[in-house]
Amino acid sequence: MRALVTGGAGFIGSHLVERLLAEGVEVLVIDNFSSGRVDNLSGSIGNPLLKVVRGDVRDRALLEENMEGVEVVFHFAANPEVRVGDPKEHFEHNIMATFMLLEAMRRKDVSGIVFASSSTVYGEAGALPTPEDYGPLKPISVYGASKLACEALISSYTHTYSFKGAALRYANVVGPRNSKGVIYDFVRKLLGDPRRLVVLGDGTQTKSYIWVEDAIDATATVWRHLKGGFEAFNVSSEDAIPVSRVAELVIEEGGLKGVKVEYTGGVMGGRGWVGDVKVMHLDVRKLKSLGWRPRYRSEEAVRLAARHYWTLAAKGLIEPMLQ
Repeated sequence: MRALVTGGAGFIGSHLVERLLAEGVEVLVIDNFSSGRVDNLSGSIGNPLLKVVRGDVRDRALLEENMEGVEVVFHFAANPEVRVGDPKEHFEHNIMATFMLLEAMRRKDVSGIVFASSSTVYGEAGALPTPEDYGPLKPISVYGASKLACEALISSYTHTYSFKGAALRYANVVGPRNSKGVIYDFVRKLLGDPRRLVVLGDGTQTKSYIWVEDAIDATATVWRHLKGGFEAFNVSSEDAIPVSRVAELVIEEGGLKGVKVEYTGGVMGGRGWVGDVKVMHLDVRKLKSLGWRPRYRSEEAVRLAARHYWTLAAKGLIEPMLQ
């Protein structure tokens, strides 16, 4: 088995690479290292089953040169910035990159793809926990819209060219190698001022968090059950917690006392930023029907992540943030 992992030097991608190598899969990583890091693959470099190529998924020649013998593609390359940014970046690095990849797969007769999608495709869902068949899907961010567009492209190729495709709609994945997100930001802010923590929004934003190893177990489970056509799977813990509780957990794990937590009030009804989904809680019964179970609930995942970051902070490996 030979697998291509796009974005394999990123947070989730690098953990997936380790899992595939451990299972004896020959792995080709293509990453432009715009957000991925060589250090993320430090434990895998030197493995004879691993080949790392620095390049962009939008490069047709690069894809065709490296696609020979690939049997399945794990597509994790993307612009990871969820907040408002340049819409063109999402189009180029999410939608266009996915199209170029699918075209290369078609030309090289590679028929299996597992895509890293996002819970943001649901927008403000009217059903909680939200199942995969909820609709209509109305993303409220350009990031979410780009992920949904990628799902639509993959679905069309599965039906037009007999691909096997699955989209994994991840909740907030947390754990080692992730240098984005609320937990990491809280630790950085508290390093800058251990007596005060400024939280974007009104504090009631409620979301699901999943430990990265649980997410990788889910990814592997979906891959093993990949079949004809297109399927979407929610990947999440089974509960959700408010950001106010996330703040408490980060403070507790840092051993801090008397921290004043200040809420900015947020925008558009208390969101942290424009495009922020205020409540996200996914239904994972479909994925559980394949035999997968998350080991950690949201609070446990957040606590583990906070503990990891505070350990790095004690070694001087995390820079403080001004609030």
